[in-house]
Amino acid sequence: MDRNEVKTFPELTTQELFQIYKLRVAVFVVEQKCYYQEVDDDDLIAYHLMFKDSQNELTAYARIIPEKNATIARIGRVVVNPNHRGGGLGRELVQAALDRIPSLMPHTAKIVLAGQEYLNEFYKSFGFKNVSDVYLEDGIPHIDMEMPLTD
Repeated sequence: MDRNEVKTFPELTTQELFQIYKLRVAVFVVEQKCYYQEVDDDDLIAYHLMFKDSQNELTAYARIIPEKNATIARIGRVVVNPNHRGGGLGRELVQAALDRIPSLMPHTAKIVLAGQEYLNEFYKSFGFKNVSDVYLEDGIPHIDMEMPLTD
């Protein structure tokens, strides 16, 4: 079973940062043939959720970005290492992010994400709802989704 931890940017070790960027570029830029500025300023303010195996290798990753005075949490860069796909790790990763947000950002009223269209039903299974039409982002169909945490 993978263990998970959350760190702010200054808390990341250089090895962890290298593994994060290596995995994100391998999947989002190379595998998906999507050429864009993958490393961005949101990394500096995000909480970095990492799943690691017993050899301390990164198996899954997501970032949680505080927005609007930390009342909105944006989940992004949700990725599972290709060598660890098919075992439910993506579901565990998203659930871990949802479980961590209330303690990381206690004033969060809503969680948002821009999910790839093919994952729409996956995110809906957690309670996210579509709030946009499908649109192209860097050539890949996406849809904006949100989950209110208050009534």
